Amino acid sequence: MNLIVGATGLLGGEICYLLRARGNRVRALTRPTSDAGRVGRLRDRGVELVRGDLKDRASLDAACQGASTVITTASATLSRQAGDSIETVDRLGQLDLIDAAEAAGVGHFVLVSFPPIDIEFPLQSAKREVEARLQRSRMAYTILQPTLFDEVWLSPALGFDVANASARIYGTGHHRVSWISSHDVARFAVAALDAPRAINTVIRLGGPEALSPLDVVHLAERITGRTFTVQHVSESGLRAQYESATDPMAQTFAALMLSYAAGDVIDMAGPLRLFHVPPLRSVYEHLQSSVLQAGPTV
Repeated sequence: MNLIVGATGLLGGEICYLLRARGNRVRALTRPTSDAGRVGRLRDRGVELVRGDLKDRASLDAACQGASTVITTASATLSRQAGDSIETVDRLGQLDLIDAAEAAGVGHFVLVSFPPIDIEFPLQSAKREVEARLQRSRMAYTILQPTLFDEVWLSPALGFDVANASARIYGTGHHRVSWISSHDVARFAVAALDAPRAINTVIRLGGPEALSPLDVVHLAERITGRTFTVQHVSESGLRAQYESATDPMAQTFAALMLSYAAGDVIDMAGPLRLFHVPPLRSVYEHLQSSVLQAGPTV
């Protein structure tokens, strides 16, 4: 049995679907407040649903019973509900999940994290503490550290709006990033279950090519045939946000934007030797998909 924590999110849901397509048994931790449509789609795919919350240790103990593997993608950064925070979810909740899995005799624990960033902020502190605790556990572990997701950082939510031919760029836009699709991160998480050489490893993940944000804008312009309006958020402005932030989430997002501005190029030769995964999805393919979703423009 594979327990997925974060199953109603974009990444966790995709992991559930991939596992079910392989015929694996899947159990999803869901909350009473989880999106009903997403929960319904999991049920329709044959996923076993169990009620629980990372803030409720007893529910984690129950969810881990009988599970051979745990894959966790949950974070308070993208889907916050009452009581959710970096402290309660990304730190204490994930630490409790590791304790519960270890106590239940889970054999393999897969944690989706992110690569180290050379600036301190609450989410990074939580992730590094959770990674260290997992590495001290009795379980086999795989820690995946994907860089920036196409579906998040190249989306209207963060200012990259294909439909309206506009892009918000953090920093100068000249530093390259190995953008990765959440679909590929899901494939790596599933592939980790069958990759003996991925046991007890920390693996940085990126996409098939490293492009600067301005490269991505030019690619979008070529695909759409439109000239994009580009708005830059200066690195000095981001640093001022980071230094003045009093809220952990605000400081975290400022730090992540500074990381985007600095760039992050990841050599994928090693990870691709470890895992059997289909060809990685390119930024071009992501942008094409965004154009199709946006529909015709006038």
